[in-house]
Amino acid sequence: MIFSTDFGKKVSLFVTDPREDLTETEIKAAMDIIVQKNIFEPGGENLKTPVEAKLVQTETTEYDLVVA
Repeated sequence: MIFSTDFGKKVSLFVTDPREDLTETEIKAAMDIIVQKNIFEPGGENLKTPVEAKLVQTETTEYDLVVA
């Protein structure tokens, strides 16, 4: 989740292992609540506006490189 601050800086908050069935509406509502409750103050600045949200998925493939 990316927010802008009172002074126009962009701040990112990360959630690890979010629910798989999360909707865009739920994400927007959560971001609005974070701004309303003013629970984070990165660098002494208030979060002012939700800017962007992304779901990043990473796939890992392991290879056995031990030669018998």
